[in-house]
Amino acid sequence: METRHLPIASRIIPLALPKGTEKLCELCQNRAYLQCAQCRVTFYCDATHQFADWVGIHEKICPLLVPIRTETLESFSKEGRIEKDIKKVQVLETLNKLIAIARSIAEGKLTEGKHEEALPAGQTCLHFCMDVFGPCSIQLVPAYLLLAEGYMGLGNISSAAELLSQAELSVSKNPDCGHDLHHRLHRSLGRLQSIMGDLEGALFNYANDIYHAAEVYGLDSTVCSNGYFLLANIFAKQGKTQIVRSMYNEQALFPQSLTAVALVYQARDFGRSALQSSQMSPNQELSTAVQKLLDLVETRPQTSEAKRSK
Repeated sequence: METRHLPIASRIIPLALPKGTEKLCELCQNRAYLQCAQCRVTFYCDATHQFADWVGIHEKICPLLVPIRTETLESFSKEGRIEKDIKKVQVLETLNKLIAIARSIAEGKLTEGKHEEALPAGQTCLHFCMDVFGPCSIQLVPAYLLLAEGYMGLGNISSAAELLSQAELSVSKNPDCGHDLHHRLHRSLGRLQSIMGDLEGALFNYANDIYHAAEVYGLDSTVCSNGYFLLANIFAKQGKTQIVRSMYNEQALFPQSLTAVALVYQARDFGRSALQSSQMSPNQELSTAVQKLLDLVETRPQTSEAKRSK
């Protein structure tokens, strides 16, 4: 059995700090009263937050934080150009290493269902990504998604929705960011909408999830299979048992049939947007044509499933 060392803290007095210096809690950003006695560069508002951070990630990265948080602009200015460049490269390498460690730990905690323990690692990943890439970078999206998954697991829907909104905005500004990031974003959005009861929205996002995952991993991958099951669960919640039964019975055609259904639901949502736009046009013949196409798409899943059930 692995022995876990408990964190050691030393108390700090905020009023005794040099003028203009303020220490904030690593987790909540409130005024800090405790300091990690080992690295002496992380601070906490109370023992509860120190322990949460220690269990979540700090135990694994404590010594790595010292060099990146003790270097100051003054220390850089006292050195020659070559020394400064070398130190900057070393700090950047350490930051990238910390990002990788934090992301791996957060993903592992989420896989184990330890959503609360995943949050400190997710926050650490986000903070260091901001330091390296800037506050508006597309590189922040994976950290947003990790934190959103943690909050959804804890039932904190408002925090999850806010993080996913930031991720969605970033991806919308960088549409060429790659299929993998699109797949992960749509899967998280689908989960959020499923929890909130927006089943139509969940279907649309899971459809996009499957499409983008298939582009990266292939239709027969386990990544796509997870998306198929999530999509089937939404159909089950809608009471569409015939579609669900067909999905689970036809194992050989499972990936292909579900991908077809996913694409139909993508087309349906795009069709609805087109219908709304066409209704604002004086040319009502266009609205009629779009409505007929939308009606065809709406009946496609039920028609195809009925044919296979005969």
